Amino acid sequence: MILSPIIKPEELAWLNQDEEIVIIDASAGSKARYDSQHLVGALFADVNEDLANISDFAIGGRHPLPTAEQFSAVLQKFGITKNTYVIVYDDKNGGNAAARLWWMLKAIGHQKIRVIDGGFQAAVKAGFPTTSKIETPKSVEKYDVQDWNLPLSNIHEVEKIAKTDDYLVVDVRDANRYAGLTEPIDLIAGHIPGAINIPFTENLDAEGRFLPSEILKEKYTSALGKIKPENVIVHCGSGITACHTLLAMDYAGLEIPKLYVGSWSEWSRNEKEMVLKN
Repeated sequence: MILSPIIKPEELAWLNQDEEIVIIDASAGSKARYDSQHLVGALFADVNEDLANISDFAIGGRHPLPTAEQFSAVLQKFGITKNTYVIVYDDKNGGNAAARLWWMLKAIGHQKIRVIDGGFQAAVKAGFPTTSKIETPKSVEKYDVQDWNLPLSNIHEVEKIAKTDDYLVVDVRDANRYAGLTEPIDLIAGHIPGAINIPFTENLDAEGRFLPSEILKEKYTSALGKIKPENVIVHCGSGITACHTLLAMDYAGLEIPKLYVGSWSEWSRNEKEMVLKN
């Protein structure tokens, strides 16, 4: 059976406790909240240290992917094996950081990985117990990670195809950042020429939960038009929130397009052509 990438918080109580389950809290910048309250059993994944290999922002952006060896060590640290059923959540923006870990596990071929719809707040509202207890991961053997097997793009491909008719670059940042009206994180405000804007927040309803899969399918099928999925490249500021849109598309039953991890944080630091203000 193919698992939906999304798990409703109401389903958590029905998880089979005989399965090898690991819950991961991937809430960016929320370690203090995690220490005071997290879902029972959840381990904390640091976005900067566990889900990225940060060095020079101009080469790979603010959150480059870790190497296969580094990610293997992270999975072993969390007690995750190839048979583990991984449930991941965060506490912001409907699961953008959780989606990054979802994409990474999906990209190495992990079969059982799901994101809690609505995140921490929805799980608590649904009655899942919380604790401040220090969690201890199970000791496991090394998880053999070879490579990222989902499609990736890079700054060179994006520069080559961004303004061509057969490709589509999708920027999932909020509309004001795309339009160059504001930039709270990176050095320059604007967007990649030729990119269209579909904010990742539009994947969610007013309560921060994913729209029904059929609505998401209609939305992205319409937005992509006749462009082949393999010719679609999705990016954001640093390769985190772009994964939210990839998750939404997978949830909708669509093929997962390419992820440009470097995103605007890399592009804007490399003297590339930019649209600075609409």
